[in-house]
Amino acid sequence: MVIGRIADELTRGVEGITGSINEALFEPVIRLGVTGLARAGKTVFITSLVANMLDRGRMAHLTAAAEGRILAAFLQPQPDVTVPRFDYENHLADLTCAHPHWPDSTRAVSELRLSLRIRPNGLIGGLSGPRTVHLDIVDYPGEWLLDLGLLDQSYADWSASVLRRLETRALGAPYVDMARGTDGTAPLDEVVAQTLARTFTAYLHAARADGFSDCTPGRFLLPGDLAGSPVLTFAPLLKPENAPRRSLWREMETRFEAYKARVVKPFFKEHFARIDRQVVLVDVLGALHRGPEAIQDMRDTMQGILGSFRPGRNDFLTQLLRGKRVEKILFAATKADHLHHSQHLRLTAIIEELTRDARERARFAGAETAAMSIAALRATTEESRQHNGQSLDVVRGKLLEDGRMAALYPGELPADPRVLLGGEGGWLEGDFEAMRFAPAPLTLRPGDGPPHIRLDRAAQFLFGDRL
Repeated sequence: MVIGRIADELTRGVEGITGSINEALFEPVIRLGVTGLARAGKTVFITSLVANMLDRGRMAHLTAAAEGRILAAFLQPQPDVTVPRFDYENHLADLTCAHPHWPDSTRAVSELRLSLRIRPNGLIGGLSGPRTVHLDIVDYPGEWLLDLGLLDQSYADWSASVLRRLETRALGAPYVDMARGTDGTAPLDEVVAQTLARTFTAYLHAARADGFSDCTPGRFLLPGDLAGSPVLTFAPLLKPENAPRRSLWREMETRFEAYKARVVKPFFKEHFARIDRQVVLVDVLGALHRGPEAIQDMRDTMQGILGSFRPGRNDFLTQLLRGKRVEKILFAATKADHLHHSQHLRLTAIIEELTRDARERARFAGAETAAMSIAALRATTEESRQHNGQSLDVVRGKLLEDGRMAALYPGELPADPRVLLGGEGGWLEGDFEAMRFAPAPLTLRPGDGPPHIRLDRAAQFLFGDRL
């Protein structure tokens, strides 16, 4: 793969070796990547994780915290001064103020360093005394991660696959009609190119809003300072028999290759290739609410995401000679607080089935994987109510749309996840409905971080072994 070739060329100089030795022997650094697709809850996950590491009263399943071996935790300036700092303080204020609200979503790469003073366990640890472990948290949009799959595609292959996909969706009809009516052999007309790119971008926004995950190129959705540039002014076209130089097709092809070289590869080299632990957040409940097509699309997207990683063990020699590999990957179904705890095992079974093939490939390469259901910030409480002579397990919270307090029974998830993923049985047939809740006002005791569901278990899997 192209990604593998890029990774094998990284950091073989003396400076890189010196840095690796320093990390391994003196102050270890864990680089934790946090990603997920739109509305999966990346910002809330990082904010709550850091808050709960600073005040560890709710981290009972993080072994080092439960044993009292985390002597101190504090935020430090990140080592990479060219990357924006994750705005932890303002995001925490959004969640803990008198009228809490969800913080703005991830729109670019950001980073935060949390340093932990650890008392090692065992006889040798008692002799050596406390040590410092740095947790560098890297936040990046999942749409950018999916772009790594473009590195192995030509413009012709990418165009053909995208147009085939759009032909199966009503949302894609306007762009497909436009592409069919466009002559790729005609001389480049910048107005035509911009119109194509604008219409294709509109489709990507609509597809994401409708619950689809395969929305690449990711910078079309989150352009940042590249908005309006030629590197974002291309779109898929039908391949002509013979496209002359300076034709529309040739220019689109050139811009596609420039996007890979100037946007995707730098992201890989500067950020992604240095990650050694990864959590992928997944809004499974939102996909269930939207139906079978969204679920199948999410399953395919999980395969693509795993294909972007370089899974494997990070032994000392491998880090020195070949760069880091992602040695632990957690797939987490978020918003578990939107369900009563009696259904959490079924939600976990669904995310396990969604990611089964991807996780098996990662295990084969030597990485450790897990799937679980979590809520980084609990926004609801649980109740049991009588309805038509039956006791229903419900969750209660403030609805995001209108601020009303409501008790919700969203429906029952199937015991066999294959019902939802192409196996035996039918779909939920409208019996499942996902709601969106606003964060609840918090009253925290000293030493307690924000309430959560299994955030401590996620932390134990992702970096507990390094503490």
